[in-house]
Amino acid sequence: MQRPITQPPSARRVLVTDDSAAQRQMLAMQLSRWGYDVAQAASGPQALALARDARFDIVLSDWVMPGMSGPDLCRAFRALPQDSYSYFILISAKSGTAAVADGLASGADDFLTKPIDPAELQARLHAGERILRMESELRHRNRDLQRLYDALQRDLAEARRLQLSLIPDPVIPLDGGEAVFLMQPSGHVGGDLVGWFPLEDGRIALFSIDVAGHGVASALMAARLAGLLSAGSREQNIAFQAGRPLPPDAVVGRLNRLLCADPPGDLYLTMIYADIDLRGGVARLVQAGHPHPLLLSPRRPPLRIGDGGFPVGLFPQASYAPVTLHLQPGDRLVIPSDGVTECPVPGGAPGDPAPADLGEAGLAAIMDAARDLRGRPLHDALLAGLAAHAGTRDFPDDVSAVILDFKGAQRAPVKARASMARSPGLPSTSSAAATDIQTASCPGSEGGPSRRTGRAR
Repeated sequence: MQRPITQPPSARRVLVTDDSAAQRQMLAMQLSRWGYDVAQAASGPQALALARDARFDIVLSDWVMPGMSGPDLCRAFRALPQDSYSYFILISAKSGTAAVADGLASGADDFLTKPIDPAELQARLHAGERILRMESELRHRNRDLQRLYDALQRDLAEARRLQLSLIPDPVIPLDGGEAVFLMQPSGHVGGDLVGWFPLEDGRIALFSIDVAGHGVASALMAARLAGLLSAGSREQNIAFQAGRPLPPDAVVGRLNRLLCADPPGDLYLTMIYADIDLRGGVARLVQAGHPHPLLLSPRRPPLRIGDGGFPVGLFPQASYAPVTLHLQPGDRLVIPSDGVTECPVPGGAPGDPAPADLGEAGLAAIMDAARDLRGRPLHDALLAGLAAHAGTRDFPDDVSAVILDFKGAQRAPVKARASMARSPGLPSTSSAAATDIQTASCPGSEGGPSRRTGRAR
């Protein structure tokens, strides 16, 4: 006994194409009884004309027709612009495997052999209905996802704007020097942070921070750190205690204990924190797992500063040894993030061994080429050098750097010295001030390897 087909949802539209009027009319009557909205076409071109003006959910087409065959009609039908999917069934007296394969290759979804059995036709239509329902659900879900994605993109664009507002102007003029800040997140938001704030008359703090990971979580941590190192309030700034600036090792140690006291998570950070006395040209800094700063001087090869140190937020008992530098007029202190030193060549990836990464020697070469530039041109030259190395400005990692361009002490200049010594007048809270400090020239820099060792006194 023939089982009636379920009423199609919203009377799906069906296009029946056959050069035989009798076959066409018989199919149309059967489909109409089953609740379909049926249109008829006597040829392939007529069917295409109808399909351009109206959308059809299901197409039933004879295989052999004059002028345009059923497979040719299917290919042309699939090429029409459509907002949703249509189910295409080819009808033919051919039943061989090769014929079925050819029909499916043309874009057809199913195949019926003549004479058409009503029960088989029902089964094929049921299959088409399932496909169309799933496609409709998927299309609506994709539309919902697109709305959510668009809203997320708007929120991330606003978050990027807010995050960049935490970064200082690219160029900050200072008494006795100039600070240049480079910051470019790899996505909408990132975990890098650079900045500065005054400590007291003639002294400033510079910092460069890289929160592990990327995306929103890292950006939120970076925003929190911006508040902890804000120039707006000494009471909230972790670098001050009772209104007085703490030495760099105490600042980084304090931040480390604070982050280690947070609930366990995957976020930690690397950083450089520097206390700069612009009057005497003395810089005291702590390296906490961050890439090595470079000291560039017109009088000697580039010097790598520091010995690594522990990242911040991993080990509550970690201690941080300060390094002290005596800056001379014309010196540049460059503090890069790993997005700079690990900037890959095209086809490379962050962390690949040389020559894929820019490296310290590559950074020193970019800075040497820009030795006569100051301010914004220096900022742009560093960014252009990175883009030239990577072959793009869409860097795979957050890119940030701090450059202190020391123009000369404003008063009581310090006698020029090549060795490192403890900064006079800066308090120390640990025995780290008496440890050996070693620096080495960048590999490949002019003059070959040069290693200097001095003991802070």
